[in-house]
Amino acid sequence: MVRRTGIVLAVLMLVSVAAWAQRHQKPTIDVYKTSTCGCCHIWVEHLRSSGFTVRTTDVEDLSAIKARHGVPSKLQSCHTGVVDGYVVEGHVPAADIQKMLKERPKVAGLAVPGMPIGSPGMEVKGVTPQPFDVMAFEKSGTSSVYASHNR
Repeated sequence: MVRRTGIVLAVLMLVSVAAWAQRHQKPTIDVYKTSTCGCCHIWVEHLRSSGFTVRTTDVEDLSAIKARHGVPSKLQSCHTGVVDGYVVEGHVPAADIQKMLKERPKVAGLAVPGMPIGSPGMEVKGVTPQPFDVMAFEKSGTSSVYASHNR
């Protein structure tokens, strides 16, 4: 009886540890980019330094990937990421990705259109950062402001 109780307690403890680890583990983000884009590389390093595991794939043309994931043309940027069922387009700060993954909003993903100076990967020493918005978007093309930065 004591042995059986010990086994049950050990199994319960392992299940609890596994559940805790799953809740606190950052998922892997797959990033599609061109091989020559320096700001994409810096954004990937921003994600890694924020605790994300990042897999990169260099492609010649990102348009098919953006179309497959429903990124509206008005929100496109130089790279596209996919993480835990969400799309991350452009220079989205890691903190906003973490917030999205925690809150699980009913959107296709987040985007920072263009390449605003001061966004992660686009920092330029001696240049004042531009204000920028992180947009939440639906595959239908609708979007709304998810977060504002440098305002």
